[in-house]
Amino acid sequence: MDDPGTGADSATPAQVVARQRAELERLRHLAATSAVLERAKGALMALTGCAPDAADQELRRRAEAGGRTLLEQCRLTLGSLPPPQEPSLQEPSPQEPPTPAPPGTAPPTRTTPATPPPPAGASQMAEVAEVLGGIGRDLVRVRSAHELAARLLDHLAPRVRADAVLLYERRAEGGLELAGHAGIDARFAAQWRQVPPLARVPAFDVLTAGEPLWLEDLAADRVRHVLVGDPPERWPSRVWLPVPAGGTARFALGVLRRCGGPFEPYERQLLVAAARLCAGRLHVFDTARQAPGDPGVTETVQAVFDALPGAAVLLTPLRTAAGEVTDYRIDAATPQAVDVSGRTGRDMVGRLILESYPSVAGEPLWRGYLETLESGVPFESEPFAYQETVDDVALTGTFSVRAAPLDGGLLVSWLRHDPLERQEQRLADVQRLGNLGWANWNLLTQEISWSAQAYAVLGRDPEQGPLELEKLPRLALPQDADPLTAAIAGLIHRGRPFDVPFRVETPEGVRHLRLVAEAVSEPDGTPAEVHGFVQDLTAQRSAELALVKSERTMSVQRGVLQAERALAARLQHALLPLPSKPVQLAGLRVEVAYLPAQAGIHVGGDWFSAVELPDYDALFVVGDVAGHGIDAVATMAQLRFTAKGMVSTGTSLTVALARLNHLLLHSRDSRMTATMIMARYDPDRHLLAWAQAGHPPPLLVRGDEVRYLDRPGGLLLGASSDPYYESAELRLRPGDRLLLYTDGLIERPGEGLDVGLDRLAQAVRAHDDDGSGDSGSLEALLAAMLVDEWRDDVCVVDIRVPGRVAEAVDGEEAAAVDAAGAGAGENEGG
Repeated sequence: MDDPGTGADSATPAQVVARQRAELERLRHLAATSAVLERAKGALMALTGCAPDAADQELRRRAEAGGRTLLEQCRLTLGSLPPPQEPSLQEPSPQEPPTPAPPGTAPPTRTTPATPPPPAGASQMAEVAEVLGGIGRDLVRVRSAHELAARLLDHLAPRVRADAVLLYERRAEGGLELAGHAGIDARFAAQWRQVPPLARVPAFDVLTAGEPLWLEDLAADRVRHVLVGDPPERWPSRVWLPVPAGGTARFALGVLRRCGGPFEPYERQLLVAAARLCAGRLHVFDTARQAPGDPGVTETVQAVFDALPGAAVLLTPLRTAAGEVTDYRIDAATPQAVDVSGRTGRDMVGRLILESYPSVAGEPLWRGYLETLESGVPFESEPFAYQETVDDVALTGTFSVRAAPLDGGLLVSWLRHDPLERQEQRLADVQRLGNLGWANWNLLTQEISWSAQAYAVLGRDPEQGPLELEKLPRLALPQDADPLTAAIAGLIHRGRPFDVPFRVETPEGVRHLRLVAEAVSEPDGTPAEVHGFVQDLTAQRSAELALVKSERTMSVQRGVLQAERALAARLQHALLPLPSKPVQLAGLRVEVAYLPAQAGIHVGGDWFSAVELPDYDALFVVGDVAGHGIDAVATMAQLRFTAKGMVSTGTSLTVALARLNHLLLHSRDSRMTATMIMARYDPDRHLLAWAQAGHPPPLLVRGDEVRYLDRPGGLLLGASSDPYYESAELRLRPGDRLLLYTDGLIERPGEGLDVGLDRLAQAVRAHDDDGSGDSGSLEALLAAMLVDEWRDDVCVVDIRVPGRVAEAVDGEEAAAVDAAGAGAGENEGG
């Protein structure tokens, strides 16, 4: 005799299963009809070039006109097509006989030819219809989107050179989920299983536009789109098609190829038609997920599962015609049940086990399910580790599963074995590492609970117990108590959450804290409970204060440096006035250029002198003091005026350099050094005497010859207490040009000095004029030498000899001058 308390409950699942099986058979018949209809529509589109809707209307019109059913008209349309051309591979040419496979090896299951078959005209349309017919027949038997992708790749690989098929489904939350795939490995599938709603993702673009997206130029496509694959270069060409076409598409079908180049018209036509065929089968999957059957009975079963504790699902096995179980459909699920994609409870109903838990296939659980179905004996697994997703975070736990037979199906439940202590330890670790603690205040029962870390953060002895929420401002410093009091009042009376910083005094010093809290309200809106956390931000606040202090110090230092630069610039301008145009000096044309450094905020110590001496000789000096700033400018002024005074009173050049060296060694900053070149020109004899102290050599331009003068001995100033300086002489000729300069003109970071000297010689050769003095070339020369930013001061003295000898010197006098010059010994070294 049946138990009256359980008879109705046991009959209800049986009715559900019976109705679902009947509905499944009806859906299979509907899928077969849909597949034939799609084949016929595709054939009619290939023959007439009409749109999908027009093809559907034409088939229905023909069926009505002929008194036939729509299915009969579809089969008649497909039967009237011309037979497809036999592939040329069945008749290999005698020149290239087929190569037999090695013994013991299996023939390849999928071949991707270099080019697709070349049908044309009626034969091409027949070929498309034949391929679509094969796809339609296969799709009737598939039971999941994953299997659909595999069958689709089998048909498309030899026809359109496809190497992989991806099928994405638009989810309710806006992202995409990889529903099925073929031709890619597990790593690829796992990496691209979930796609968030991002811009420039082709799968999203085709769902939005409702039109195919052909990606045939990898270089341009990878700039415009986010391409799947690792690396994307593995698939040089690809296409994404909406399924179904138009703005209502829920699926995006991707076909990836390892060959580059555009899709042929034949390939495009076949791919669009194949995507249209897939729409019908995917609709069947959606219908299956909607738990077919009597809505009242289905809701009753799910309502029972909604009230059950723990995680459990009701499974119906899906079998082949031979009775083999290929998968299980979830017909009911408890709210605690969750799959690998994060779906829970009712969201799992209608989905397949291999879709929700793909790792189950081939595992002991799968075999246990089969044994329970065959024997009727419940199965209980050993504890095992499994990874689940909670709030988009992958967590590994220990589970055990129990499966019990229920009217041809399975009632499966699972239990998590992780102890509560472990979860509490994790929470304690998070609080300790984050230096925060949680707190809870029940405003109705006046119950208060704090975590141990909350006492540590607030600096309160746990023996004193927690404080009421209204008394919490007593812990804060007086200047922070009022804002905290106002925030708490707003939370208690109006339910407004807050995030307030405040400070407390502890034995270790002032501590910077942050309190975040929100209220849980009654149905009428009255706050009933407050929960939040308090966090110690002392370390972050100390770092912020140190950063502010450092920024202020840097700002003050920047102001000091800028003031120093301005003062040095004014001093330099006052001590080193620059002539606005070339000057005539002792019969020579002299042009001077001075450019301060662009990099840095200091002024350097480069200087020049070009003056006429009491005996009408001319003095030329170019120098460079090491360093920048006020000290460099002061040293520059001291050397410049001392050198001019000594030479003006008759001191020789070498003696002047030695005394300047002694002066620099005994100056306030004995570590200063300087380079210098001094030259004295006698206009009567056209003789230039010069000496140098560690300075770059002068550059002489004479006719077509451009060369550097050999430097006489001389160490830079300030380097030695007992230096030795030598002098040299040069007979200047009409048309000669002599350049004195500082190292800022030729030096570049990372270059040797010889490279800069060669560059200057080439620039002078390229920009030298005829020597008449009518056109100044210093501007062009500096523009050629200082293309980029220069980091040092640049000083140049350009000395030119007029093109004709002065009228006072006749031919005989000129000969005497030349003879005297030969006796004096010109510096002709290169």
